[in-house]
Amino acid sequence: MWVSVRANVRVSSAARRSAREALQIAVRAGGFSAIVVVGMAVFGVAILYATFYVWLGVDSPGSMKVTELPLLLVGYGFGASFVALFAQLGGGIYTKAADVGADLVGKVEQGIPEDDPRNPAVIADLVGDNVGDCAARGADLFESIAAEIISAMILGGTMAQRCKIEDPSGFILFPLVVHSFDLVISSVGILSIRGTRDSGLIAPIEDPMAIMQKGYSITILLAVLTFGVSTRWLLYTEQAPSAWLNFALCGLVGIITAYAFVWISKYYTDYKHEPVRALALSSSTGHGTNIIAGVSLGLESTALPVLVISVAIISAFWLGHTSGLVDESGNPTGGLFGTAVATMGMLSTAAYVLTMDMFGPIADNAGGIVEMSQQPESVREITDLLDAVGNTTKATTKGFAIGSAALASFLLFSAYMDEVSSFAQLPFKEVDIAIPEVFVGGLLGSMLIFLFSAWACAAVGKTAQEVVNEVRRQFIERPGIMDYKEKPDYSRCVAIVASASLREMIKPGALAIISPIAVGIIFRILGHVTGQALLGAKVVAAMLMFATVTGILMALFLNTAGGAWDNAKKYIETGALGGKGSESHKAAITGDTVGDPFKDTAGPSIHVLIKMLATITLVMAPIFL
Repeated sequence: MWVSVRANVRVSSAARRSAREALQIAVRAGGFSAIVVVGMAVFGVAILYATFYVWLGVDSPGSMKVTELPLLLVGYGFGASFVALFAQLGGGIYTKAADVGADLVGKVEQGIPEDDPRNPAVIADLVGDNVGDCAARGADLFESIAAEIISAMILGGTMAQRCKIEDPSGFILFPLVVHSFDLVISSVGILSIRGTRDSGLIAPIEDPMAIMQKGYSITILLAVLTFGVSTRWLLYTEQAPSAWLNFALCGLVGIITAYAFVWISKYYTDYKHEPVRALALSSSTGHGTNIIAGVSLGLESTALPVLVISVAIISAFWLGHTSGLVDESGNPTGGLFGTAVATMGMLSTAAYVLTMDMFGPIADNAGGIVEMSQQPESVREITDLLDAVGNTTKATTKGFAIGSAALASFLLFSAYMDEVSSFAQLPFKEVDIAIPEVFVGGLLGSMLIFLFSAWACAAVGKTAQEVVNEVRRQFIERPGIMDYKEKPDYSRCVAIVASASLREMIKPGALAIISPIAVGIIFRILGHVTGQALLGAKVVAAMLMFATVTGILMALFLNTAGGAWDNAKKYIETGALGGKGSESHKAAITGDTVGDPFKDTAGPSIHVLIKMLATITLVMAPIFL
């Protein structure tokens, strides 16, 4: 977050010279933060693995086997999920309460620009972009990388043990190597974006999205090459000489899935495409039609991603299943590990994707600084362009996060079933929802997603009301604010959103943590009373399964609808359909206000929630038996 704060001023200054130079500074600042986040996740897991390996004397006579070592790392993933949930939830409440409060009074009631220095909530809004969209998203990606690495290490070790592979270390360390390469190739993609100056004059406006997509294409190409090298190096085994090629194809499936998610999200949230333009057009007939169109767009946007992730899971599973790796009984065992490899492929460009995500708030805040310092309109034109692209990149990377969360949760679910089988010494390979208690567990999982989303949105609304009342009070009690004769009390709004975000995140956060533990213990007791073995573990498995499916759909809806509403407003602000101050613009602001807690609080928090549910059940599995 500290890097993004410094970059805001540098970008606003560079915008006076060139759109491309401003783009370069924003991308490289976000890229530096992303590289640090991914590097910390990889370094943390590697250090723990090496420490346990040496400390416990792994593979020495009478000691733990190397294939069992990844299970000790689960606590690291749980800690990452725990912090990420509260960072994303609290940060989302902070930024969106400030944003909504600033917009409703400043833009709608007083008719002043979004980042006008006369608005008492403007500083809280700018700070919130860094808190909610930089720090929180970094915590989200850190958790995604950590959870995916650990789950893949567990599945790789389990498969190697079943197949009696002489040296299983390659299958266990493969995730760490893939993400180490991610640091290198993403750095190359980031550095490929270069800025230019034009003799101190403002250069012609370029398309920032096209420039970033070129960098992403370079990163993807390098990811394909390095992934192929990694699979041949670490996943080759004489028991199945061609297995590494199947796993390389699994990685390619993941990389294609990542690109598809980015493209689909861009289609539904970029105002260059028809869905957002149709949403903007609906604003011309009023606030109600804007809301209806935005909700329907968000619901529609769930279809294509679900089809893509379905194809990806099945394709990766069967590529792994047919890899030639079999257990002692001759049964294929590579299916789940194939899905794990596809997840690694999807996250093999994670650092560059996070760079695009962090670009958004940096560009947004740079525009705010330009507005507050009353720079020429030509400079604001450049920052507005970067801001609009930033809205799209934030939406596309959230789609990417949902896809990776879906695959990672599937892996963690499989790891949970393996762990239950290991502790209970009983086979646990399927979840039968025809059992009433298990079906109830599924219902509870789906309900959890809806209740969590409701409480997250309500927290934003409640805090925003406090901000609105404070901003209105200052405008009434300090009439000189509008004439620049008095300064607003910015610190008061910052204090309101800071304290409220800490207070309001407790209830939904506690719901996420306590629910799976309580359900597992209650149904474990019921299982002992009724003579149903593993009932607690089965009910928790159903809860996790239904929560994951419901959470993916809910997050897709919330993220896409919110992003589309935001860019529909931006499209109108370019001069379309009456431009700023028109009735269409006011209706679009209403839609954007509704979408703010969707796309920046509840939606991103669900990504973390479904992965945290999986890690909690993995850590707590023994108490459900």
